Amino acid sequence: MQKIIKIVSVNISEQKGTVKHPCDSILLNSQGVEGDAHAGKWHRQVSLLGVESIARFEEQSGRKLHYGEFAENITTQGMELYNTQPGDRFVGDEVELEVTQIGKKCHGTACAIFVEVGDCVMPREGIFCKVIKGGRLAPGMELTYFPKNS
Repeated sequence: MQKIIKIVSVNISEQKGTVKHPCDSILLNSQGVEGDAHAGKWHRQVSLLGVESIARFEEQSGRKLHYGEFAENITTQGMELYNTQPGDRFVGDEVELEVTQIGKKCHGTACAIFVEVGDCVMPREGIFCKVIKGGRLAPGMELTYFPKNS
């Protein structure tokens, strides 16, 4: 079942374990997000989190959040990303990403995000991808979701 999701923010950080800051666009290459601390030859090159997850967290915590605060590279709108499966793909005009992992281990008080925010939704609802085809991504662009079994 194909689905279109919208990019609402693209975010980058120079150090791991810190909040990412929104930027005008990001460039994806074979290592991940150019200039991002998490880039490299591994399976978690790019992180995505949906505004749907952020909104739930805001409601539970009573705190307004900013895009990138959970260290996601790409903030999306249009589907519950944690319902994807490894092997699923997101394809845009220039880029293609393959889902490699749903959620991650929380580092708790060893993580600046957890300390600052008091909890983290990424371990439960964030997803991670590797870059299949690089290119530029910016807010307002769209990605089409293709489940691996479609």
